[in-house]
Amino acid sequence: MDITIEQVRNSIRNIPDFPKEGIQFKDVSTAFKDKRIFKYIVSEIRNHYAGCGITKVIGIESRGFILGSTLAGELHAGFIPIRKPGKLPAEIYAQAYDLEYGSDSLEIHTDALEKDDIVLIHDDLLATGGTVNAAIDLVKRFGVSGIYVNFFVELDFLKGIERINKEVPVWSLIHF
Repeated sequence: MDITIEQVRNSIRNIPDFPKEGIQFKDVSTAFKDKRIFKYIVSEIRNHYAGCGITKVIGIESRGFILGSTLAGELHAGFIPIRKPGKLPAEIYAQAYDLEYGSDSLEIHTDALEKDDIVLIHDDLLATGGTVNAAIDLVKRFGVSGIYVNFFVELDFLKGIERINKEVPVWSLIHF
């Protein structure tokens, strides 16, 4: 494939002062719209996890659904959504967490995972780590065999990686 990691980095649009003043929002949709770059992203992440025995990929609402569901197909795994409150129709587990600018909650169906599952939790971007820690806490309730965490983009200067449970392997494709 003739795409480089630098081309992928350069394809991510920066939106100043969104969603509030002082935030430099990384818009990954500009990377996804180029079919060659999208294919490269999926390929690189799939290759990183190919030998891990992943049985379920979890996508965190909502941008984690894009690559998460694609990765599930590529890894021959099932796909599980972790959603914001009130969007899942069956019995759920919920986990509250703090954001840089407030608090929120995530939910997963109580029958989503089994003890023998090896799970890849995917989200588009790691900022401060609050969202992914809530997702990890939800997944741990199932007593699964293994948990991995992946991000398309990691904002290194926010040091979110330092807040993630050290027992969980984390890998990000792009770093800013």
